[in-house]
Amino acid sequence: QVQLVESGGGVVQAGGSLRLSCAASARTVSTMGWFRQAPGKEREFVGAINWSGGRTYYADSVKGRFTISRDDAKKTVYLQMNSLKPEDTAVYYCAASLGGTWSVVVIVSPARYDYWGQGTQVTVSS
Repeated sequence: QVQLVESGGGVVQAGGSLRLSCAASARTVSTMGWFRQAPGKEREFVGAINWSGGRTYYADSVKGRFTISRDDAKKTVYLQMNSLKPEDTAVYYCAASLGGTWSVVVIVSPARYDYWGQGTQVTVSS
């Protein structure tokens, strides 16, 4: 069992920044992903990081604005969000995959992930 605890959401004006954190209770994680879900919409892939190699992959909608990083010692993954837009408003979830290969075709799917955080609200005002 892996527990994921998220923090860092809030309200920010357009153009501002927020950093989300996701602390994992286990080291044996292969991939950590970030997803978001706006009201009335499906859960959407934001980005992911390969835990051992540090490779990252981002959705086109956030590329160049969002950055994922990890801290091995703290078992924590971060989502740094810059130049936020009102359309970034959503509940953000981190997710952990315990195995599998790094494949951009697979890591964008929620089905790839074994454990999920509780979600944290991000609201961007215009």
